[in-house]
Amino acid sequence: MVCSVAAACPAPRPRWHRVFLAMVPQIVQHAKFAFRRLHGEARQDAIQETIANALVAFVALVRRGRMSLAYPSVLAKYATAQIADGRRVGNSLCCHEVLSPYAQRLKDFQVESLDRREKDDENAWCEVLVEDKTAGPFDIVRTRLDFAAWLSSLPSRTRRIAKALANGDSTSDVAARFDVSAGRISQMRKELAISWRAFTADDRESTAA
Repeated sequence: MVCSVAAACPAPRPRWHRVFLAMVPQIVQHAKFAFRRLHGEARQDAIQETIANALVAFVALVRRGRMSLAYPSVLAKYATAQIADGRRVGNSLCCHEVLSPYAQRLKDFQVESLDRREKDDENAWCEVLVEDKTAGPFDIVRTRLDFAAWLSSLPSRTRRIAKALANGDSTSDVAARFDVSAGRISQMRKELAISWRAFTADDRESTAA
């Protein structure tokens, strides 16, 4: 009976847990500012990596009996600098891996996607429009012609937003470009999808007639 009661009572957390948790909000704020130019998952990943890196540095100070020297601003600044230098918690630096930011910086090269398109090329959708591998040349050409006709039926501003989304731009990028909220762009995605389905349905009906 005594064993079961003891097992049900978790061991008290060490004091440094509470100290570090109290620092987390300030560390997060510093990371958000430091990585403000990143977007989406990349930014969130950098923020979480900052917390992890700061925790590792904080624990190292605790083990050396210097917890009193730990300040959230210093920990955050050190962590963001480490991340900017390609140093991530649990990962060793590799100068032979082409996708490693450390290797790219050390050997002065960049890796770009083969699907990269210029932001100002509003007709890039012609190249990035997904093609069904089971579709024949006629179906592919017809889809592209239908898509172009559908775009021309939209109001000018809506058409430019649709092209930006078709080019693969993120919701946040399109929102910033057209000075609207990300929520409105998400709503427009759904509206455009409904409009496209209605347009192609009407086209099929007219062809069948």
